[in-house]
Amino acid sequence: MRSAGSPDNSPAVVPPKGTGDLRSVARRPILDLRGRVHAFKLRFRGESSPCADGQPPSKAMRETAVAFGLEKPSELKKLTGALLAFVNCPPADLGEDLAQVLPPTLTVLEITTGLELPPDLIPACEKLKALGFRFALDDFSWQKQLEPLLQVADYILVDFAQTDAQSRRELLAHLRGQSINIVAKNVETLAEYQQACEEGFTLFEGFYFCQPAATTNRRPPANQVLRIEILQALQKRPMDLTKLSELVKRDGPLAYQLLKLVNSPLMAIREPVQSIRAALIVVGEDAFRRIATLAIATQFNGNQPAELLCMALVRGRFCELGAVQLSLDPFAQYLLGLLSLMPAMQGQPMKEIAATLPLSDEIRAALLGTKNRERALLDWLEHCERGDWAGCDGAAQASGLNQSVLSKAYVDAVAWAEATLHSVV
Repeated sequence: MRSAGSPDNSPAVVPPKGTGDLRSVARRPILDLRGRVHAFKLRFRGESSPCADGQPPSKAMRETAVAFGLEKPSELKKLTGALLAFVNCPPADLGEDLAQVLPPTLTVLEITTGLELPPDLIPACEKLKALGFRFALDDFSWQKQLEPLLQVADYILVDFAQTDAQSRRELLAHLRGQSINIVAKNVETLAEYQQACEEGFTLFEGFYFCQPAATTNRRPPANQVLRIEILQALQKRPMDLTKLSELVKRDGPLAYQLLKLVNSPLMAIREPVQSIRAALIVVGEDAFRRIATLAIATQFNGNQPAELLCMALVRGRFCELGAVQLSLDPFAQYLLGLLSLMPAMQGQPMKEIAATLPLSDEIRAALLGTKNRERALLDWLEHCERGDWAGCDGAAQASGLNQSVLSKAYVDAVAWAEATLHSVV
C-alpha cells in the first residue's frame, strides 16, 4: 500500500477540463523531538504554479482560504487544532491586506529565498510582524545578501531531500546562537528522521512517522484478539447488543475509553452514561460504531505520535463521508480509512495485520494496495495528503469522483478529527 509521503512515480496526469477552478487544501504536520505537533504546513492547490486562468499562485491560496472560511481564526483552528499554520506567500504579495485573508496570530508566512527578492521586503515583513504574523525562510542558504532577512525570521526551512549533510551542518553552525527555529522539511522516512536528529534538527515536517518501524519478534498488543472480535461484532446489522456489551466489558482499557468518548462534549449527552449497553442505546448504532472503532484505534496507537491517530481518524471520516459517491458501505469505508495506518501503529506489515482483521475480501484487498473500487476514496486522499494535485486528478478521473465534494469532505474530516481528539484528551 502506498503510504502518505511515499514517492509517487506514476506517469503525469493531464488535468481534466475545469480543474483550474478547483479549490483544495491539504496539511502536513511539523513535529518536535517528542512526536508532538508543533504546527501544520497548509498546501493550497495552485499555489506553486499559475492557475489555469493565468492568475498568480497567491490568488489560489487566497480564494481557497476564503472558500473554506479559513480567514477566520475560529475556522482555521478547525484545520490546525489551534496550532500555527505555515502558508507559502510570494514576496510580491506581502501586503497588509493579508490580515483579511489569514489570521495573523496563527499564521507563519513562508518566503522562498531562492527567488529574486524585492528591495522593500524587510519593511513589508516588519509591518506584517507588527500585526502578529510570523515568518519562515524557505530554501535558505548562507549568503551575504540574505543575512539581513534573519532579523525578521522566526523559522528557517531546510529541504532534507534537496540538500546534503555537509551543507546542512554548515548552515546549522552559522545559525547557532540565533533565536530562530530550524525545520527539516520533506522528512519522509524513519532513516531520514534519525539522521536529522543526529545533525541537530528539532522540528520535522513530513510523514516519516507513518512508516512502520522495523521490529523483530514483536508481540501483538494486549487484547488484540478480543478487539478484533469486537470489530467483527460491530459490523453486524443489527448489532447483537448483549454480545457486544459482554465483549467490551472484558477489555477494561477499551471500556473506559469508550465511555469517556460517549460522555465527551462531542456527543452532547445530557445525563452521564455508565454502561456499554446504555451507551449504545443513547447514541444509536451508527454513532456507536464510530465511537467504538475510535476507542479501539486509540488503544492500537499506543505510544506512537498522536498525529498518527489523528490522520487515521481523518482517513476514516473522509472515506465515510465520500462513500455515497460510489454507493459504498459508509462504515466499511470508515474502517478502511481508520485501519490504513495500522502498520505504523503496530510495527507490523499490512500483510500480517490484514489477515487477522474481520473484513470483507474487497476491503482487505484495498488495505493491501489493490486498486479496486473500495480503495478509490483512500487513493484520492493519499494524493491529497501529499499535495499531489495531479495524482488527485488521475484518481478522480479513474473512479468518476467529484473533487469539489471530496475537497469539502477532507476539510470536514480534519475538523471532525481535531474536535474528536480534543474532546477526549
